[in-house]
Amino acid sequence: MTENPLDEQYDVVVVGGGAAGLAGAVALARMRRSVLVVDAGQPRNAPADGVHNLLGREGVHPRDLVAAGRAELEGYGGVVVDGRVVALRRTSAEGEPLRFAVELADGRTTTARRLLLAHSGTDVLPPVPGLAELWGSRVLHCPFCHGWEVRGRSVAVLSTGPMTAHAAVVWRQVSDDVVVLTHTGPALTDDQREELAAVGVRFADGEVSRLEARPDDGVRVHLATGQALEVGAVVAASQVRVDTSLVEPLGVAVADVEVMGAVVATGAITVDPTGLTSAPGVWAAGNAAAPMTVVPAVTAAGMQAGAAMTMDLAREDVAAALRLQGAAR
Repeated sequence: MTENPLDEQYDVVVVGGGAAGLAGAVALARMRRSVLVVDAGQPRNAPADGVHNLLGREGVHPRDLVAAGRAELEGYGGVVVDGRVVALRRTSAEGEPLRFAVELADGRTTTARRLLLAHSGTDVLPPVPGLAELWGSRVLHCPFCHGWEVRGRSVAVLSTGPMTAHAAVVWRQVSDDVVVLTHTGPALTDDQREELAAVGVRFADGEVSRLEARPDDGVRVHLATGQALEVGAVVAASQVRVDTSLVEPLGVAVADVEVMGAVVATGAITVDPTGLTSAPGVWAAGNAAAPMTVVPAVTAAGMQAGAAMTMDLAREDVAAALRLQGAAR
C-alpha cells in the first residue's frame, strides 16, 4: 500500500507549498473546499535568513513562515504532502465539468476539479566562481528584501546587463559607498557615469574573477587585473527560470519577462488579474506567474486566486444542481 494515500478527488490541488500556494489553499479551505497542497520543498528564498516587508511577520525565517502556513491550512482541514508533481492533464471532455489528473513522483495519484500552479522558479546565476556559495547571504539581488540588512556598508553592483545604473541608484539609498563592477555588462554611457558619480558611486573596471567570503561577513572581490576590493555585500542579477514542462500538456500560455531590454525570467505563466491562466480551470500565483515579485505580493496573489476559484467552483455546483433538478422532472 502506498504510504500516505491521497483522496480520490479534491476540489483543488495546489502545486507548490510556498507563500502563494499556502495562501490560496487557506482561502479555499476557509470556504470549506477540499484542498491538497503538494510541496517539493525547493523554495527560491531558501538561502535567505528572513522574509522582509511582510507586515506583522518582519524577519521571519522562510522555513518558519511555511511551517506556520501549513499549520494554519491543516487547521481548516486542508492537506499538505511533501512530494513532487510530475504530471498534470485534463481528463474531462469539452462541455463536461472540468477534471484534472495529478501524478506525483512516488506514484501517488489523485484528481482535482481545479488546479493552482504555485511552483517555484530557479535562479540562474552569473557564472562567477564563489558567487553561488554566497547567494542569498552576501550576494544579494533585491534591495527591498536585503537593503536594510546591509545599510551603511559598502555595496558592489556586479554589471551583467542593462540594469546596472538603475540598480546602483536604488542601492545608493541604503549605502553611502556603492561601487559598480563593470565586469561583462554593457558599457555605461557617459551620461550614466556622470549621474552615478554625482551621487558618489565609484567604478571598478575589469572582469570579476572570483568572490571570496570574508571573516567579517563581507566579500572580497577579486578582479582579473589582480586587484581586490573589500565590500560588505555584492549585488548581482539572476535570471529566473520557470519550468514549463509540467504545464505544457495543459495548454497554459507562458511568456518571458523583459525589463529594460533584459530577459529577467523565462517561462512565466500568463494570468489575468485573478490568476486565471489561458487554460480553463487552471490558476497560477507566485513565482510561477510573477517571478520577480516578493513574498507579500505573491501571498496576496495566492489569496486572490483562491478566492476566484471558490467562486468558479460555486458556479459549477449550481450548474450541477440544475442538471439534477432537470433530470428529476
